[in-house]
Amino acid sequence: MFKIGYRTVKTAIGTPIAIYIAQIIGLQSFASAGIITILCIQRTKKRSFRAAGERFFACSLAMVYSFAFFELLGYTPPVIGLMLLFFIPTTVALNISGGIVTSSVIILHLYASNSITLSSLLNEFLLVVIGITVAFLVNFYMPNMERELKKYRMDIEKLYSIIFKELSNYLVTGNSAWSGKEIIDAENLIRKAVYYAALEEENHKIVDDASYYHYFKLREKQLSILKRILPLAAKMDLSGDEVSHELGEYIGFLSDNVHHHNTANEYIEMLEKLVKEVKKKEIPTSFDDFEKRAALFQLIKELKDYLIIKSTVKPLPNSKEKK
Repeated sequence: MFKIGYRTVKTAIGTPIAIYIAQIIGLQSFASAGIITILCIQRTKKRSFRAAGERFFACSLAMVYSFAFFELLGYTPPVIGLMLLFFIPTTVALNISGGIVTSSVIILHLYASNSITLSSLLNEFLLVVIGITVAFLVNFYMPNMERELKKYRMDIEKLYSIIFKELSNYLVTGNSAWSGKEIIDAENLIRKAVYYAALEEENHKIVDDASYYHYFKLREKQLSILKRILPLAAKMDLSGDEVSHELGEYIGFLSDNVHHHNTANEYIEMLEKLVKEVKKKEIPTSFDDFEKRAALFQLIKELKDYLIIKSTVKPLPNSKEKK
């Protein structure tokens, strides 16, 4: 089942409006206003504004170049190629290369006219203004994605909870039947969440750390840590080792408390107590035991890093859940 996005709807609305306005004004090549509208509608307000600016200045520059080249050198295909050799690098240098395609439409209109007059320049200018203005107006409405981002957050937290639960189960019981599917699912979900949160930031000019984008980027860092933790857990001594069992129970506690609120300091204190218990144990006498102890310390360090990242989480916008 396909889904029609907001950008598609805006394009479907804006294009005929631009064409209609250009047509009732009596402009030549009025359909080009619709093409310009299509090219200017972007995913976010910021990108739309940038696209409008690039296309306006590129089209204005195209009119100047067209007049200079066509009137001086003639209306022939080689002149078009020669002009583009100069025009395109100029747009790149002026950082308006996004308007190359749109301005090419203007260039070809003027070429086809076989004579550039004030009237033809005004015609092209109005096509550009109408196309850009309509695109900007229809793109001004951007839906609030708060509900979708909240769902992404809840789904990611649910996956993290399962990951911790499975890790806890392995350390406590030695059961290694888990496939690790949730790691891949979380990775895919975070990638999507970061993308949509970035769009939301652009649309609503969110620049502080208390944003979904910042939150999902922190979750992305935490996932990297979880990936490092899993092979370390596989090296742990599970044969009646009390510390491994206690660590498993601690991780089980974490699995029941995966949320977006900042309660990391409480968990870090609990982890520090566990570290003290490990240090009280006898020094390993064999290389194998030493390797297992090293894996234990490294796993604890990774868990602490995970919690330190959690400690930087700020309250998300419009968050009303109980802490």
